[in-house]
Amino acid sequence: MFGKISKIKLFSIECILFLCAILFFVPFYFVVVNSFKGLDEVLRNTAALPERLTLENFRTAWSQLDFFKVLLNTSIITLFSNIGVIIISSMAAYWMVRKRTKFTAIVFVMFVCSMVIPFQSIMIPIVQVIRNIGLMNTHAGLILTYIGLACAFSTFLFHGFIRSIPEEIEEAALIDGCSRIGVFWRIVFPMLIPIISTVLILNTFWFWNDFQVQLLLLHSSELHTIQLAINSLFGEHVMRWELALPALMMGTLPAIIVFLLLQKYIIAGVASGGIKG
Repeated sequence: MFGKISKIKLFSIECILFLCAILFFVPFYFVVVNSFKGLDEVLRNTAALPERLTLENFRTAWSQLDFFKVLLNTSIITLFSNIGVIIISSMAAYWMVRKRTKFTAIVFVMFVCSMVIPFQSIMIPIVQVIRNIGLMNTHAGLILTYIGLACAFSTFLFHGFIRSIPEEIEEAALIDGCSRIGVFWRIVFPMLIPIISTVLILNTFWFWNDFQVQLLLLHSSELHTIQLAINSLFGEHVMRWELALPALMMGTLPAIIVFLLLQKYIIAGVASGGIKG
């Protein structure tokens, strides 16, 4: 009897999750379907399938937005932001784990507490700081901002993972004459590949799809990313849906492919970084 009840509960949960999946899939359906329509057809019947399939919208969006350039800009920002976050967060977490003092404990608590601060409460100071150091309207200023914003959560994940690494391995290397920095880069860092994969994937989704930080710091069209280029299609009197939706599809496709290929590392890495130790 209890087994039958459990099966009914499991089936009910599966039905609820299936309905939720359909609900989340609806916006994606509208993007895909309307990417192949002209503006008049989009406005006339948004939910219907396109009357004819054509790639003209994609070709127009690619050329009008100079999509290769904005794709390159987005890739450069994402790449260097990830490199900075991984290097700084992994080294900071290693220092806090291996140098157990009250000071490092306080620093770690500050890292954790900073994760709950809303971005809206610090975005004006961020803009002021970036302007004062002369990096406003530059990719370097945006990359520096992303590194600062992403380091807290990334350090938290690295911290949990490093605590699971036995210190005996490092002590043997230190006895053999290796420096502490050498131990980190030659022994510890290669062992962080699982959590590095997780940090890389999670931050890549954020950097790639972010709009708010980019809108605040990048004003020149030459520096535009995918999200800012799509935003340029909308104004007070113009809404180019027939170009924005294909551009959105082309910009989202790389992130979807990465997620489908590497989703198992996200779950494994978050679990190891948040639970181990």
